[in-house]
Amino acid sequence: MAATSHVPLAPVVRVVNVDKRYRKVAHAHRFLTLKSAIVGGDLFKALAPSEVFTALDGVSLDISHGETLGVIGSNGAGKSTLLKIIAGTAKPTAGTVTVDGTISALIELGAGFHPEISGRENVFINGIMLGLSRRQVAERFDDIVSFAELQDFIDAPVKTYSSGMYMRLGFSVAVHIEPDVLLIDEVLAVGDEAFVHKCLDKIAEFKRRGKTILLVSHSLESVRRLCDRVVWMKDGSIEQAGDPPKIIDAYLQWVARKEEGELAAGYERRSAAAEIGTAADAPGAGDKSATGSLDGAGTAVGAQEPTGAGSGEAPYEAGRWGSQQVLIDQVRLLDAQGAQHYVFACGDPMTIELTLRAKEEVDDFAVGIGVFNTDGVCCYGTNTDIERLGAGKLLGTAIVRMEIPELNLIEGTYYLDLAVHRIDGYPYDYQRGLTQFRTTSTIADIGVARLPHRWSFEGGIEWKKTTETGGDGSAT
Repeated sequence: MAATSHVPLAPVVRVVNVDKRYRKVAHAHRFLTLKSAIVGGDLFKALAPSEVFTALDGVSLDISHGETLGVIGSNGAGKSTLLKIIAGTAKPTAGTVTVDGTISALIELGAGFHPEISGRENVFINGIMLGLSRRQVAERFDDIVSFAELQDFIDAPVKTYSSGMYMRLGFSVAVHIEPDVLLIDEVLAVGDEAFVHKCLDKIAEFKRRGKTILLVSHSLESVRRLCDRVVWMKDGSIEQAGDPPKIIDAYLQWVARKEEGELAAGYERRSAAAEIGTAADAPGAGDKSATGSLDGAGTAVGAQEPTGAGSGEAPYEAGRWGSQQVLIDQVRLLDAQGAQHYVFACGDPMTIELTLRAKEEVDDFAVGIGVFNTDGVCCYGTNTDIERLGAGKLLGTAIVRMEIPELNLIEGTYYLDLAVHRIDGYPYDYQRGLTQFRTTSTIADIGVARLPHRWSFEGGIEWKKTTETGGDGSAT
């Protein structure tokens, strides 16, 4: 008896060397006609590279039967363009796409809906366009409407629907035609929380039934939970593809490096633009808080309270002022290894390092640091005088470091107020908001700080998931 050989199934979706280019608006070519393009050759060849935007550049991708593939990347990376080409709503400039089986796509909000006719009529039109007979649509109509929760509005014109109602009806039609391949773009972001959970449950059901799913989402946790494989797209090409945790972590590291660069460039730009004014130029100069009163968040760094801090007004404006007897020459934010960063994970250590330069000897000085969020709220502030460090002598170059063992700020962007000043608050050099940093977190808590804590439970209470790590925010 001859041995049978295993023949692997062909991919359900195959994308081969796909390019997609768009012509930018170019006045020199606005009268270029189809006839002139045919006579002269390829339309894009007539345009300079600066006049063409490449949305996809040589993308090749196979999606297997029953696979759930996630596509991640920043805005403009080419994710939605790829989905449109696979769905057939856009044509590639070069390359080929083949799909084995029926396909249903939820790509753009309300795509395929006619605003002037009712939801009922749109369901039938869309169902027929997606390959169902009128009888098949009628058999599934009640389920479609019920899933979308639009029983009271199904006979109203679609133009009266909210964006969430559009999304619910579009998703419901897409999943109830029972496609072989389901394409979903980031339209779920407009749905309410309860319906999003319903959609995710439906996607999971499709996955269990062996359907092929292509999901584009900025919700990395959803991608991590639902997808068998992840593709990270960058600048119209596939940067990496593979195991979800590995690819998502690589993408997050790239995002952090990108933010690092942007924050570093912002610091250089703001520092160069901030000419040092005199003490009299400081906001609030002349009132008692500018001379070191014991009230207000500004006291912690030896100057007046920032405009809007904690008051509900607009966040304070960046600036720099002082007498210049002592200057803050350099500011560095360091990690545990002493490397400079502008992005830190919540709970990581951070050291704020200031390089001071005193033109002449001073014996009346303090160094202050304040942390503010984007609303201008003071999250924390202190200075060396408050912490009972008596001033001795400052001359020439000196380095001051404030070490924070755990930076327990929730995810967000923060600004530093940095100052070297007299004990009474008179500033030698005050830098407001010139230095920014970001904190990241996998936990979506709210407020300002993440306080160390532990949950405990007794009696008739159970949880589906518990952790026994014993750390911050753990459960026992």
